[in-house]
Amino acid sequence: MDPRRAGGRGVTTDRIITRNWGNPDVFHVDGYVANGGYAGLKKALAMAPEDVIELVKGSGLRGRGGAGFPTGVKWSFVPQDTGKPTYVVCNFDESEPGTFNNRELVDREPHQLLEGLAIAAYAVRCHNAYIYVRGEFLHQGTIVRRAVEEAYDRGFLGKGICGSDFDLDVVPHRGAGAYICGEETGLLNSLEGFRGQPRQRPPFPAVEGLYASPTVINNVETLCNVPHILENGADWFRGFGTAKSPGTKVFSVSGKVERPGNYEVPMGTPFRVLLEEHAGGVLGGKALKAWTPGGSSTPMLTAEHLDVGLDFESLQAAGSLLGTGAAIVLDETDCVVEAARRLLAFYAHESCGKCTPCREGTWWAVRVLSRIEEGLGRPEDLPIMNDLGRNILFRAFCPLADGAVSPITSTLTYFREEYEAHVREGRCPFTGSGPGRRIEEVAS
Repeated sequence: MDPRRAGGRGVTTDRIITRNWGNPDVFHVDGYVANGGYAGLKKALAMAPEDVIELVKGSGLRGRGGAGFPTGVKWSFVPQDTGKPTYVVCNFDESEPGTFNNRELVDREPHQLLEGLAIAAYAVRCHNAYIYVRGEFLHQGTIVRRAVEEAYDRGFLGKGICGSDFDLDVVPHRGAGAYICGEETGLLNSLEGFRGQPRQRPPFPAVEGLYASPTVINNVETLCNVPHILENGADWFRGFGTAKSPGTKVFSVSGKVERPGNYEVPMGTPFRVLLEEHAGGVLGGKALKAWTPGGSSTPMLTAEHLDVGLDFESLQAAGSLLGTGAAIVLDETDCVVEAARRLLAFYAHESCGKCTPCREGTWWAVRVLSRIEEGLGRPEDLPIMNDLGRNILFRAFCPLADGAVSPITSTLTYFREEYEAHVREGRCPFTGSGPGRRIEEVAS
């Protein structure tokens, strides 16, 4: 039997966590239950917690928040003999530019997240869980709160959930609107009431996280996959995707495309299929120039990479990363220098200021890129940008700085001649912006 046709919820397509999109009934708890919801949680509660971890581990599910760490392995790292409580935290601080899949998952089917969160809590013997909601998500924060209330009312949260002897309280927590809080240790600081800045690791959150206690942190998309794995099994989940990157991924496609939106496809699907068959191709029939596979913090790729598979291994081999699965598409009329400048401006603005390479490096990168875009660039600016990238990369507490380097290094690698044209002509070749003089005239 085709593994996609197995399972109590009748999955018959290449979609797992978006299969109910278009059915408004699943927004509320009764409609969610009527469509098979919370069956995975009930099955988990009939198993030993360690068996739940082994099942998720066997499925090969990897974190969908960017790092791609195996979810079951992460859960297995949580010690049970510390004498401290164990916590589970859902990272719903979706702030990566170009990423909006977590938001729509909550908009359409919030109880899928709660079910996955409850299973994760049971697996690591956690009785207090938190959902950290991005500060700007006012509407989604309300959705989460109402879904939690519904789950308490129907006995899926609270004392003795689903008639078992397992208790679980879930607390929604609104963030304060900072990109850095998407980094898990910055999130923990914010959740504890401190400034959202990353912590030094080790110790890692699994050992010493929230309130210095063992903590599991997973994002929304990761947790939404868990109920389906519990109900249908590890082999069923491995029937999607590739051997090393099982399952599906919800890709957020934006930029110069005909149909921007979220599309769930099996891991390993070529980008060409996502772009042309799902997103309708490049806007207006223009030529593809560049695209990011996983949001602004992943190196840009080009039209030569159209047939690269959208999975962790294939994208890494191509020189980029899967990241959050946010495909930002640029066409032939877009200026990559201006695109890089805008992205660096975001990172400079969102830097928490803790690390000198990030705080100072992003600030200077914006100014050099602005000078080039405005037609006042100098030939020596290009090696300066290369040096700047090397001095930022892997020299900060968290990956924000590493992500900020990606627009610099990738655009210089694939579009160096475009930078040189800005300098040579003393203007932007695409917008015409600049002082209208050649750089030699400026220098004289």
